[in-house]
Amino acid sequence: MPSPFPLPRPRHLAARWRALVGPCLLALVAGPALALPIASQGYWMVMGDFEEGSRKLSANYALTGHDAIGAAVARFDSPAHGGTGMRSARELAALTYTRLIHRWNLPDAQANLWFIGQAGSLRGQGLAGGTRTLLSPAVLADWETTRLYVGGGVEAKRAGDWRRDSAYARVGFSLYEVEYEQVQPWILLEARRERERIPRVGAMAHEVAKTEWMPMVRLIDRRWFLELGARRDGAHLSFMWVP
Repeated sequence: MPSPFPLPRPRHLAARWRALVGPCLLALVAGPALALPIASQGYWMVMGDFEEGSRKLSANYALTGHDAIGAAVARFDSPAHGGTGMRSARELAALTYTRLIHRWNLPDAQANLWFIGQAGSLRGQGLAGGTRTLLSPAVLADWETTRLYVGGGVEAKRAGDWRRDSAYARVGFSLYEVEYEQVQPWILLEARRERERIPRVGAMAHEVAKTEWMPMVRLIDRRWFLELGARRDGAHLSFMWVP
C-alpha cells in the first residue's frame, strides 16, 4: 500500500523528512478535547485520547486534501459542584467535519490553519431532559519544522444552557533528526485553560474554571503517533493511526 501522505521528490534527506513529518504533526495539534486533522485524500484516520475523567475515540475519512468527515464518541466528567462533591458524567456522540483553511509553505517550515466542527448529542446529569443537541466549533493553528513545533487552538462546546470553552498552547522540540524509516521522539509542554458552565435546576448556573500544564513525550512514525503525558489529575495517552 502506498504511503498515506503525499511525498514530493526531495533533493536530500532533510527535505524528504520535512515532507513526511509535516502531515503527521498536523494530526497532533488537536489534543484530547478535539477531533484531530486529516490524512491525505482517500485515507482513514483513527484517533483516541485517554486520561483521568475523559475518554474519546474518533475516526475520519479524507474526501479531499482539505476536507474530511467522520464521527466521534466521548465520555468525560464535569467538575464536582454542590454539596455532594461528586463529578457529573457526560456522554457525547457527534458527526465531525474538518477543513484545512489555509497552509503556508515556508522555506524551512510549514504553518496551517484548521477548522473543526462537531454536531451531535450530549447527555448527562444536570441537563434538562437528560439529552441536549451539541454544537462545537474549533479553530486550530500550528507552525513546525523538523526540530521545532508551536501550536494552539480554541474550542467552544454548546448544549442548551451547558457550555464548555477551552484554549490551549503547545511548544516542543525534537531530540534529533532521524532518517526516513525511523521513529522520531519529541518533547512538548502544553498549557490548557478550561471554563465550564453547569446548569442547575431552579438555581443559578455553576461555573468552574481551571488551568493545567502538561509535559509530554511524543513518538512519530509514518502511519502512527503515540503521546504520553501527565496532568495534575493523572496520566494522559493519545494515539493516531492511519490504516
